Amino acid sequence: MAASDEPDRGTHTPLPDEFEHPRPNFGVETPRDSTYSTSSTPNNSSPLISQQKYEGEDDETRKEGKPGKRRPLILALIAFSVLAIVVLAVVLPVYFVVVKQNQKNNNAASTSGSHSGDAGSGTVGGGKGNPQSPSGATSGGDGSKIVTEDGETFIYNNKFGGFWVYDPLDPYNNNARPNSWTPPLNQTWDFSRDRIYGVNLGGLFVIEPFIVPRFFEKYPNAVDEYTLSQAMAADTASGGGLSQLEEHYKTFVTEKDIAEIAGAGLNWIRLPVPFWAIDTWPGEPFLAKTSWKYILRLLGWARKYGLRVNLDLHTIPGSQNGYNHSGKGGQINFLNGVMGIANAQRALNYIRIFTEFISQPEYNNLVPMFGIINEALVATIGKDVMTSFYLEAHNMMRSITGFGQGKGPYISIHDGFTDISSWSGFLTGADRFILDTHPYFSFGGGLNVDPIATGTGIDAGGIWPGQACNAWGPSVNKSRSGFGVTVAGEFSNGYNDCGLFLKGVPGGHTYGGDCGVFQDSSNWNDTLKAGIKAFAMASMDATQDWFFWTWKIGNSSANNRVEAPLWSYQLGYQNGWMPIDPREANGYCGKLGVNEPFNGQYQGYMTGGAGAGTIAAAATAGLSWPPVSINGIPAASMAFAPTYTPTGSVVTLEGPSVTKGASSVKGWFNTADNAGAPTTIPGCSYPDGWNAQGANLPATQCGAGGAASAPAAARTVPPAQVTDDVT
Repeated sequence: MAASDEPDRGTHTPLPDEFEHPRPNFGVETPRDSTYSTSSTPNNSSPLISQQKYEGEDDETRKEGKPGKRRPLILALIAFSVLAIVVLAVVLPVYFVVVKQNQKNNNAASTSGSHSGDAGSGTVGGGKGNPQSPSGATSGGDGSKIVTEDGETFIYNNKFGGFWVYDPLDPYNNNARPNSWTPPLNQTWDFSRDRIYGVNLGGLFVIEPFIVPRFFEKYPNAVDEYTLSQAMAADTASGGGLSQLEEHYKTFVTEKDIAEIAGAGLNWIRLPVPFWAIDTWPGEPFLAKTSWKYILRLLGWARKYGLRVNLDLHTIPGSQNGYNHSGKGGQINFLNGVMGIANAQRALNYIRIFTEFISQPEYNNLVPMFGIINEALVATIGKDVMTSFYLEAHNMMRSITGFGQGKGPYISIHDGFTDISSWSGFLTGADRFILDTHPYFSFGGGLNVDPIATGTGIDAGGIWPGQACNAWGPSVNKSRSGFGVTVAGEFSNGYNDCGLFLKGVPGGHTYGGDCGVFQDSSNWNDTLKAGIKAFAMASMDATQDWFFWTWKIGNSSANNRVEAPLWSYQLGYQNGWMPIDPREANGYCGKLGVNEPFNGQYQGYMTGGAGAGTIAAAATAGLSWPPVSINGIPAASMAFAPTYTPTGSVVTLEGPSVTKGASSVKGWFNTADNAGAPTTIPGCSYPDGWNAQGANLPATQCGAGGAASAPAAARTVPPAQVTDDVT
């Protein structure tokens, strides 16, 4: 997330002061069944997805003023309805409690093949043998009591028809759903119809100063997780040491948080993870191979409450952007400079290991999206170089998963802080890429003093809701047509850059007003809350598929309060500046009049349909792996770039421990993927991979130089998947 001296992280600049309120209209989700009405979204004449007709409704009866039935028949229907009400009052409770739940999901499209039936081992609230329920139930809805693994209890509050499922004898059961408008995990997600209402779990496994300020207040010389880890390791006093990080993994986000996310009407989690969950190399101070246990626990909670996961590899060896949230701030040593290719080799291997794990049938439905690199700085690395890497990653991943819908996760890539329209036509024919954009006004360097506390109702938020609708809505919808699935992987209520450590340690801001107002929400009045909420809903409606950054912000130890409240979904939900139901945002831009809708139709290859993996030759023209040159190394010297050899031992991520009688997960989906991992070449000298800017290239070639790359067995798409067709 935010970093010191970070450039504008959105792909759009704020509109000029003279900009008048735009008039957007970005439509609503198409309901999965007729039990959800869209009547709460007025002024929505051009929906994002074309509306489906309800059963029994014809074009004539939809015309204004046209009677659908004759008058005598209406009178008969009234009499019949009275009788029906009496009957239904008796029948419906029995049907929904006894019959309906036993039929739930019987006709669902299930890609796992084993969990298309009831919730748990019985009806919702039924089943037995679950120690995490006082009654032993394996599922439950609103008002059910949860007992956590630590023995704590809480009541599950979900007013949206969601229900949890947990059966120790069936630990990979995918029947849970977070709400009535979201398909259960055992059904395929439809990007043309289903809307992502998501939230990030930032700061949980990748530590950021403004999310976990107490660590950086305790160790004031630390500026990122690299230096924080060094400071903790050097602290031998009571309460010191790297074990503080594991305690943070245990306690910062709990099962109750995940239940609250589902109860808030959300349906996805974006989960930033570090590569050191897998391993570290000598000299790297990070807490290695520890967070994976807690990542698995989090995935289990997400499954229990029916939340899909976008796994996001947030850190890359050497840093992909020089920001603190990459692991180490300062230099960019991924595909840049002397260690650029070597660090890319490591990155590909970590992507490979995560792909192998989440492509297993036990996790394929739970983790349908994998963000393979967070916020790579394209301006420094170069777009062609990044595209070459993405092509190599695609080929490697699809050699593991196969091609087409349900064959491993969608591959999410960030726009690199470039105009998202520049990614239109990216690798035409590739199998299931997602473009991730992070629309923020916070980091543009402006004063951003236009008031947001301007009233309530449609006038709330001043210029800011209109700014969001106009700046983000049309471009995101154009990207859906030109690139494919496009999501806002991060956004926030931070229309200014106020917040403790938001821009890194020691901090600072460009906001032209009093940041103290925005760092203490305890005194916010209803008008300010209404303005922030209006900005939030405009952002949600403009982007349509979104992940708020972030679910929670930790308290500052100095005053025991959240000092970046504009960035906490949980705090806003609890205190009135986030919508209670995310569907409140549907049509918000339409009320302001901005209108450039997406027709809801993706080309087949974009969602794993016809042609997926058949990459047009024109789309890869001029691309090679490794690149012929990278920033800092001319083509003539690439042979001398330090590289690794693919002869190392491969790390396999282990599955969670399971109850006796349940099957375990080995962690490796494709047993044919048996090439070695990158490792150092004996006798070769390597600069520090995190501090290689300014280092000299070796005078003699050691290994294959720039000709080396990922294991050959995982590099190339089968020849039949390449074509000269560019349409």
